[in-house]
Amino acid sequence: METSSDRPGGTRRPWWGRIAAAVVVVAVLIALVARFGLVPGFDSLFGEQTRDRSGPALLKSIQDMDRYEAAVGNFQVVVDLEKDAAFLPDAIRGTRTLYVGAGTVGGYVELGGLGEGNVSVNDDRTKASLRLPHAVLGSAALDPDRSYAVSKQRGLLDRIGDLFSDNPAGEQAVQKLAAQHIDEAARDSGLAERAEKNTTAMLEGLLRSLGFREVTVSYG
Repeated sequence: METSSDRPGGTRRPWWGRIAAAVVVVAVLIALVARFGLVPGFDSLFGEQTRDRSGPALLKSIQDMDRYEAAVGNFQVVVDLEKDAAFLPDAIRGTRTLYVGAGTVGGYVELGGLGEGNVSVNDDRTKASLRLPHAVLGSAALDPDRSYAVSKQRGLLDRIGDLFSDNPAGEQAVQKLAAQHIDEAARDSGLAERAEKNTTAMLEGLLRSLGFREVTVSYG
C-alpha cells in the first residue's frame, strides 16, 4: 500500500517529530495506567514519596516561668479578608480569602515579683493574706490542626505573581488577623476574671493544707 510519504512530492514527518509524538503517547499511557491502576503495583513506581530531611531541633534558651497558668480559653473565628486594587476589576487584580482560625488564649497571674509586702501572716499562723497583681492574658496561639482556608480567590495578576513568589498564596495576613480577633474576643470573655478566681481557689487550698484556717486573696 502506498503512503503519502512514499508518493512523489509527499511530505515525510521529521524524525524529531516522530520521537516527540512517541514520547507523548508513552506519557499518556503511563498516566492512564497509574490513574486507573490497570497494572497492579505500577503506581508505586511513580508514587509520591515524602522524606523528612529536617535537622535536629536546637535549644536556644530556657526561661523560668514565675507565673500560674490559671485558665485557658478556646476560640474560633471566621476571617473574610479581601484586598482590591484601584481601577482594576477583581478578576485582574485582587484577592479574597475565607479562613477559619482556631486557637487558645491563656490567663495567668504573675507570682515571681511578690515580696514581703504582698503576704502577711498572723503570729499563730492561722490567718494569711495575699495581695496579687491582676491576671494577664497571653497572646493568641493558633492551632494549625484546627485552622484552615475555606476558599481563596485571586485575580490573574496575583496568580502570575504566585509563580515567582517564595510563598505563593501565603496565609500570614489572615492568620495575623485571626489571632487579632481572638485576642479581642478573649478580653471580652471574662477569661482574666476566671484566671483570678482559679488562682484564689488554688492558693486557698494550698495554704489550708499547710494549716491556715483563714485565707484572703486580693488583686490590685
